[in-house]
Amino acid sequence: MQPPLDIEDHDALCAYLWRTGRVPADVTPRTCVLAGGVSNRTVLVETPDARLVLKQALERLRVAVEWRSDPRRILREALGLQILAALTPPGVVPGLVFVDAAHHLLAMRAVAEPHANWKQLLLAGQLDEVLVAQWATLLGQIHAASHAQAAQYAAPLADRSFFESLRLEPYYGYAATQAPAAAAALGALIEETRRSGLALVHGDYSPKNVLIHAGRVVLLDHEVIHWGDPAFDVGFALTHLLGKANHLAAQRAAFAAAAQRAWACYAAVVDTRFGVTLEARVVRHLAACLLARVDGRSPLEYLGPAARARQRRAALRLLARPPARVADAITCVIEELEHD
Repeated sequence: MQPPLDIEDHDALCAYLWRTGRVPADVTPRTCVLAGGVSNRTVLVETPDARLVLKQALERLRVAVEWRSDPRRILREALGLQILAALTPPGVVPGLVFVDAAHHLLAMRAVAEPHANWKQLLLAGQLDEVLVAQWATLLGQIHAASHAQAAQYAAPLADRSFFESLRLEPYYGYAATQAPAAAAALGALIEETRRSGLALVHGDYSPKNVLIHAGRVVLLDHEVIHWGDPAFDVGFALTHLLGKANHLAAQRAAFAAAAQRAWACYAAVVDTRFGVTLEARVVRHLAACLLARVDGRSPLEYLGPAARARQRRAALRLLARPPARVADAITCVIEELEHD
């Protein structure tokens, strides 16, 4: 019996590609393990005729605490690539090439060089307002377009099991066990989120999952995609900008302004589609995600103990007394970050 395929093993991957006819037997592909998230193996495969990225879902995620999720979520990611390709302009998501359910992997077209990971650019202090606006506007367009076509997309995206195992439990549920003062608020938010079904929710809309190519945003990592509350995506996304504001004190004001701009761009697109309570829900998801990224199963790796304490304090303040407006919530977070 063959051992399970590990695509990070060059010899095993080449043998798989030859055996399945993905690469001719007389061609030895070049492979390169790519840095990425905690939930997948990701490998660049190059031949004279093609550049592909293979992605293989892990059952046990690569974090310090125990965290498992069904690797069949790779099928959800493949569905996400197909749906987002239909909802967004050409080039926003890589093209899907093939799916292998048995080995929990998919292949997609590699993004053309040169490109850069947006998270790494931001951590290096390279904050571009144009990219912030483009990223936030795109999220609004995805939410609005999917909402308008609910009859087509709600049913295929109805399964939220991966959102539960990759977001609600490890982020909100686990954080509630680490910060008892927030448990009631987080529990209520979990239940509210489970009841909501308004639009396609990406579930992982972060700079880590964005490549910048030719001045344009390319979206990656769609395994948490589902039909749910768009407020989650917005709170999740803003958390990453404010996390950078926490980490990079010299650019705190610039990242705060970027968060304000991101919300304004998003809100201009969705307008009143999701009701008058959307903004209040965004505030609560922002607070919950800020806490989850210090006390959840996957804390932001670039925050040290003092920065985590600042962010925890800001999150608990928002959860206890959430302002009605996102702009005010961002201001509250920055105020707390300024008080060491």
